[in-house]
Order: sequence, then structure tokens, then C-alpha cells
Amino acid sequence: MNKLKKVTVVITSILSMLCGFVYADIPRNDMPDDFLSILRTNHPRIFINAESLPAVKARALGEDRNIYLAMKGRVDKIGTGGLESADYGVQASEAAFIYLVENDERYLQLVKKLLKGSLDYYHECYAAEKPVDWYAYSRICALTAYDWIYNDLSAEERRSLGISFLDAVEQVQPTDTRHYFYPQENWSGTTTGFYGNRSLLWYAGLATCGDGYDQRSEWFLAEGYRLNMELLRHRRKGAGDDGGSATASMNYAMAAYPWSVFNFFHTFLSATGRNIALDWPHVSYLTGYLYWNMLPGNREFGAGDSYHITNELNLSQMRSHLLQIIHFYGDSNPDNAAFAKWMIGQVPEGNFGRIPFTPFLLTKRHDRLEPVGPADVMPYARHFENMGQVFMRSGAGPDDTYALLMAGGVLEQHKHWDNNHFAIYKKGYLALDTGSRPHSLHTQNYYPRTIAHNCVLIFMPGEELPVYVDKGAGGGQRWGAPAPGEMDRPVPNDGGQVRLIGSDVVAFETSDRYSYAAGDATEAYAPEKCELALRQIVFINPDYFVIFDRVISKEPDYQKTWLLHTADEPVIDGQTFSATHEQGRLLVTTLLPADAAITKIGGPGKQFWVDGHNYAMPESFKYPETTPLLGQWRIEVNVSGKSKKTDFLHFLQTGDVSQFSAVVPELVKLDGYAGVRFEKDGSEYVVLFGTDNEPSGRITITDDGRTIIDRPLSQTVMKQSGLFGSGE
Repeated sequence: MNKLKKVTVVITSILSMLCGFVYADIPRNDMPDDFLSILRTNHPRIFINAESLPAVKARALGEDRNIYLAMKGRVDKIGTGGLESADYGVQASEAAFIYLVENDERYLQLVKKLLKGSLDYYHECYAAEKPVDWYAYSRICALTAYDWIYNDLSAEERRSLGISFLDAVEQVQPTDTRHYFYPQENWSGTTTGFYGNRSLLWYAGLATCGDGYDQRSEWFLAEGYRLNMELLRHRRKGAGDDGGSATASMNYAMAAYPWSVFNFFHTFLSATGRNIALDWPHVSYLTGYLYWNMLPGNREFGAGDSYHITNELNLSQMRSHLLQIIHFYGDSNPDNAAFAKWMIGQVPEGNFGRIPFTPFLLTKRHDRLEPVGPADVMPYARHFENMGQVFMRSGAGPDDTYALLMAGGVLEQHKHWDNNHFAIYKKGYLALDTGSRPHSLHTQNYYPRTIAHNCVLIFMPGEELPVYVDKGAGGGQRWGAPAPGEMDRPVPNDGGQVRLIGSDVVAFETSDRYSYAAGDATEAYAPEKCELALRQIVFINPDYFVIFDRVISKEPDYQKTWLLHTADEPVIDGQTFSATHEQGRLLVTTLLPADAAITKIGGPGKQFWVDGHNYAMPESFKYPETTPLLGQWRIEVNVSGKSKKTDFLHFLQTGDVSQFSAVVPELVKLDGYAGVRFEKDGSEYVVLFGTDNEPSGRITITDDGRTIIDRPLSQTVMKQSGLFGSGE
């Protein structure tokens, strides 16, 4: 029986006997019928194979020669003497790559030494009950280096190194008896970044499968394949037909998260000759999702687990991600690849993450494909239904207005209790997502809570709100434990939401004059206190927002509170308040309730005030807690008296601090409707909302006495899909 048939027998007949591992059997429809027949039986086959090597070498010695020489310089600095045990996976892969390019025996011997030192370290870490690294990248590099020098190893070296690798990977996998017995060990499942221990199975299987030393190779390969399929299906679930990732938190979605997908694409291609990326076209829409998240100056709104220090996008690895999209999709989806080429010009020079040889793999740059920007093809608003976000903007320049509504979605990863939260940017952050991620109670009792967002609170006395669990941070370890010297406190009752996923976008439309969205967040609150939480937002280009909230509580004495967070101290003047940040200014008029009480909370010692306590930043937090984007103040709009139903109607104006020209909004009340009328530069705008429990309304725009628009607000969700939201 040849090696290939042996592999077939092992995978099909022994998968159910997994020696205590919690690995599931591979469903037949998960493993392609032709997988075993197309799997390469020779080495190298991880990232590179014999057929792709010439083009990869040409890239390294040609257009990317400077990167190659820098790599060689790093490797040549490694001492020739004995090495202490440490994680040398990255260095081993660099030395192995140079060996593939130059066939110099010195680098072969260096790789062997680096691999031995690394393996010793991996086993020492396990014995000492400590993690090798939060990420698996260095160990993926080590397995790759083993694969690349495999043909020049003796049979005993292959066996010794291969079994040692399998042992090291097996030791750090989840089992039915082993559950996070040391801190900061990252298993990183398929609903997260998938860059922890479990991602190693695929690479360990590829490195050793079919070599006849240990049947675990085939188990690992099969389970690794299954997990990667789970990963891709989950990412497709998030992206839908619009684009996106496994989280709306940009410091993950645009940094480490894409690597697991692209690394799998590369290695499946090198191991089988098949471009599996073509089966998952949703990955190519990631560029459009980045575009809609980008604010002037390469900033972002800060949704989810963002640190809110500068709100600068982490784009250090984005150039690599864009080149990957061009490489894999340039032929099958040239529009997305052309947009990725344009986007490269919008992001800074960066690095290639922790897989240092990546640029040499990207041999398909599609140089004849011209960049295509968004100027004439993007709408004024974009609904990412599976990501749970609606973006609105007046344009894409530094003077434009940008807004975000968090509603709907299917993903919990790094998400907060922020259903129907809105954020506004105009030359500065005017309505903020607040708080940060220090190791303290702040991270549990303030940061993810509804009170830290621009939402509506419904206070029910005695309500017990849920504990926030970061599913990707070493499961079972407490997120937001007290900092040293900090007294532990239970989760406060902020009057907030109890479900991370608990809202729906029930209406959406966009045009060149206005955009509109309605979010129903009723299910996000405990049913014992909430019967309706409906928010409608109309954005009138370029500077005006009308926000109508209908809230019905179970009991009339449950206090309802409308929130808006600011970076600088707001100024209250009757039923209006204003706030500034950088060069932007926000002016808000409360039109309903008529007897609203408007108060401000914040300033030093009260920035993160919840239920009678300020959850301050710990001493270990390296930024001052007075950092503006952490949120320094909030406005609370409350209604006096008792009522089950409360309508909040607000008119928001944005503009430049030095050139702010305010309009005067007029409350309009008709039978069954409430809304606002205002005039600006010869145009009259009337926006009305139905006051029953269904999202309804009407908008009228008159220019110089001529009616331009007079129609009901949409009661359906406009279909958008693809990169440009065109439905194509």
C-alpha cells in the first residue's frame, strides 16, 4: 500500500478514535472527495511548492530584493554558537527561506539548530504551565521551516523533529480534561481571530502527513481542515454579501484577523494546487468594509473593543491584506482588486505581520489593473446587515460629516451592549463611544455597558445585568477583574441592555439629499422592563440629524434616559446643549419630551460614573484618564413624572467651530405624528415620525419654494450588496 492510500485509510477509518482529544469526526461533506488525491505527497508544500518556488525566488531577488536583503541581514546576525532554548520560529523560517533561494549549507545547519532550540522551548513552556505565545504565528513559521528543509534531513532527523512537533502541538490542544490551567493561553476558536493554539493543527498535519512516522499527522490535518472550514463559514456569515469580518472592532478586523484566512488560502494552494479562495469571494469585500469605517486622518469610530485613545486605525498590516486580495482575486473579481489597489494609496506603509516571507508569496500583483476609487460609485449610506452597522456620510473628505448606527448584526465577538448606539464625526468626535480596556473593573463595569454609549437606558430597580465575557481572551479567565488595590464590586445596574445581539434594522434608505435608518432594539433589553425601544435617524446632508426614540417600559415608574457622550465639556442652554472637539461643533436641541430635564455628568472623578461609583482607570493604565476620546462628559435627558411611553425627539447640527451657522428647529405636531421643521439657505425641511409603535414617517424638502422631495420614510430595508452597495 502506498503512502497516499495509507493516508486515506487513516483519515476515513481512524478519525473516530482520537485518543481523548475533543476533535469531532469530519463529516463527509466537509472533506472534499478529491482532497486526498490532490494533496501533494512531497515537500515543500507549506506556502511554497516546487512549482511555485521559481516565481517566489524571482520576487525575492527582483522587485522585493530590499525586503529579502533585510531578512538575510537579520539571519546573518544570529550567532553560530550554542543557542538557549527560545521561540525561534520566525528566524527559522527566514533562514529556511534563504536556504531555498541560495542553497547554502550554512543556512540549512542554522535552521536545524533554531528548530531544536524552539522545540525545546515549546516543551519547557508546557512543563512550566505557561504559554509559548498568545499567537501561533511563530510556531507556524517553525513548522514551515521544517517542511522547507525536509528533503535535506536524514530519516532520523525527520522522525525526531516531526514527532517533537506533533507532541508540542498535541500538548496545547483542548481536551476533555484540560481547560486553561495557565494564564493567557490562547485557544482562539473559529469565531474569533483563530490565531491561537488550535490553528496549529492544520500546519502540523501538512508538515508531517503521509510521512509514516505518526498517525496523529492525519488526525491533525483532517481536524485542521474542518476548523478552517468553520472559520471561513463564520467569516462569510459576518460578511454576508456586503463585506466584513468576525468582529466590528477594527483593531482586530483590520489587523490580526485576516491572517488566519490568507495563510490557509496560501497553504491550501501550495499543498493541493487549488485556489480555494475562489470558493470564498466574501473575503474580497473586506476592502469596502474598511472604506466605510475610515474617517479623515485614518481614524475610526471606535466600535466594540476599541481603546479610544486616538481612534487611529491600526493599518500597519493593511497593505499586506490588500495585496493578498489582489493576489487571490485579481482574476476572479477585478473590481474588488482594483479598489484594493486604490485603497493601498490611502493606507501607510506597513509590515507583513509575523509571517515575514509573505511578500514573496504575492507573485500576482496584476500590474495592468488600474486602481478604481470610490468617488463616483459609493452611496451616501451603507448598511452592513450582518455586521450590524449603518454608516452615513455627506462625502469622503476632511470637511464632511460621518455617522454610525449600531443595529442588527449576527456577531458577538468584541461587541458591547450598544444596540442603537450612534456616533458622529465632523472635524472631530462629536458623539462618542467611550471607555477603554485596562486591567481593572472599568473594563467590566463601565466600558461594555449601555451607559458608555449613546443609547437609551431603562432603569428597573433590582435588575441584575450580565457579566461581560471576552470569548477570545483565554476562556474562563475573568475579564475586567479588579486592578491591584481596587475593591471588587458587582456589576452595576446602569439600566442597560442584557443581550449583545438584540436589535434589527427595520428600515433603511439612502439618496443624495438624505439617508434614513430605523433600529428596533426592544429585544436587547430585559423583557421584564421593556416593551419597545425604537430609534429612527434621518441624516440630511451635509450637517443635520433628526433622531426620534420611542420607548415603552413595562412599568410607568421605570426611568428612561437618553444619552450622548462628548469629549469636551458640553454647555447647556435651556433645551439645547453644545459641545466641541478639535475643529468640530455639535448643537443639540431637545424637542421632546416637552418637560425634559437635561443634565451633564463627568469631569475629573466622574467620567465613568455608573450607579453611584466612578470606575476610574487604574494606575497601570499608561494614558491619562483625561484623554478626550475616552469620554469625559455625558448628557442625560430625562423626563419628569411617570409614564410607560416616552418619546425623545432631538435635532442635531454639526459644523466647524469657527464657522458654525445654527438653524432654528421648530417642533411640528400633527395627529399621529411628531417632527421638526427648519430652513437653511433657501431650502425648507420637514421631517415627521409616526408616534405609534411602528417605524413610519415622512420627509419633505423644498428648494426655493419648489417641492423636491415629498414622500414617506421607507418602511423596508433598501437592498445593498457587493463592494459598491449596488446590489450587483
